[in-house]
Amino acid sequence: MFLQLAAAPAMLADDAPPTYKVVSSYGAGKSSEMPGPYRGIVARVHSDAVIDVASERIDQAIVDRMLSSGIKALTGAKADKEAWAAFFSSGDVVGIKVNCSGAPVIRASPEVLHGITQNLIGVGVKPENIYIYERFLDQLTSVHYERFVPQGVRTVAVETPRNSLLGYDPKTYVEVSFFGEDDTRSNMAQLVTERFTKIINVPNAKEHQASGVTGCLKNLAYGDFSNVARSHMRTKTNTLSFIGTLAAVEPLRSKCVLNIMDGIRGVWHGGPFSEDKRYRFYPKMMMFGTDPVAIDRLLLDLIEDKRKAEGAPSLWDRSTDKLDPRAHLDFHKNTFIREPGHIEYAATKFGLGEYDRNRIKLNSVEV
Repeated sequence: MFLQLAAAPAMLADDAPPTYKVVSSYGAGKSSEMPGPYRGIVARVHSDAVIDVASERIDQAIVDRMLSSGIKALTGAKADKEAWAAFFSSGDVVGIKVNCSGAPVIRASPEVLHGITQNLIGVGVKPENIYIYERFLDQLTSVHYERFVPQGVRTVAVETPRNSLLGYDPKTYVEVSFFGEDDTRSNMAQLVTERFTKIINVPNAKEHQASGVTGCLKNLAYGDFSNVARSHMRTKTNTLSFIGTLAAVEPLRSKCVLNIMDGIRGVWHGGPFSEDKRYRFYPKMMMFGTDPVAIDRLLLDLIEDKRKAEGAPSLWDRSTDKLDPRAHLDFHKNTFIREPGHIEYAATKFGLGEYDRNRIKLNSVEV
């Protein structure tokens, strides 16, 4: 399947996006393709006691209760097993896409992965058919998920060693030139095309210097394709159109059936590789949905409100006088002209979810 993508609506970008060629032989799974069965619905669960901020210790029992409350608030199910069985069955091979770019501190919490894997096993998924995965091995292994999840659950990196293409599908890719680079192709992970039947997307609540935020869409797009950082090597980035383009490619679009945002910790500046505790905050919440756009729309508000409270520039600020390549050290500066509009672009261009805040139904639960 070859797709030539037209220009974005003028309201979403100053310039027409690059021309993309999407190559995939996979069709859509009509019953599961994003935004899935719960378009525009987000369950948000908060617990003030889930993390001790001083020690950063997370309470496993409270995480388990948050997972239970969130999945039931999303699906309307009365019991955990019924809720998880709405998405997964014993024959599935499930990939859990974590975000470890800020590891070992800022990453999908091991306690959250413990709870997810236990629930998958509870509906009959075999431990050896559960994969916790990320692009880079050093980031993934620094978290030691294997200490928190049941025996048999696998942790795998797509790109081993870094810059190797052996873990990518040569027949499923997006081709585009951003800055005249030599390598213009981004291939989808072979784990996605050939091994997984379902994917759970577990992003963090993070600011990002190029895209504005790293949420559901970016964790899927940049975490499941090779050669993606080239989109934002200069002050003007192409994250606005690239993120949605990647996330919409099959079979990734249809295999990602559930998004669980880990917002127990957050990063309001310096992402994605935040090491400065000044820029860490603690929303103490999780968000659940099949609609990645709706969750990311709420994430925008969360990060924007925190930046405003701290006196930082808006995520939507496009002033060139604030650009500085070392901006991760100073919250008054930006490394790139951010593109938080990538979320609306993904909704408008690809129908990946509901962006209009007035059309998003939020089910809030306190634990």
